[in-house]
Amino acid sequence: MKKIFAFVIAASMVLSMALTIGCQQKPAEAPKPAVEAPKPAEAPKPAEAPAPAPAPEKPAEAPKK
Repeated sequence: MKKIFAFVIAASMVLSMALTIGCQQKPAEAPKPAVEAPKPAEAPKPAEAPAPAPAPEKPAEAPKK
């Protein structure tokens, strides 16, 4: 019987905390304008050509003695 009573008390405390935290009043947000101003159209950018592949580097030759 004590275990059931302890469980009921613990469950009621958990539910009480959950409802208290979940129902807290949130700060008011600034009202958003109903209609946003249209953004200016951007000119299409020309397609960029792929950069040429870098020339393979030649290994430095060992100095002759």
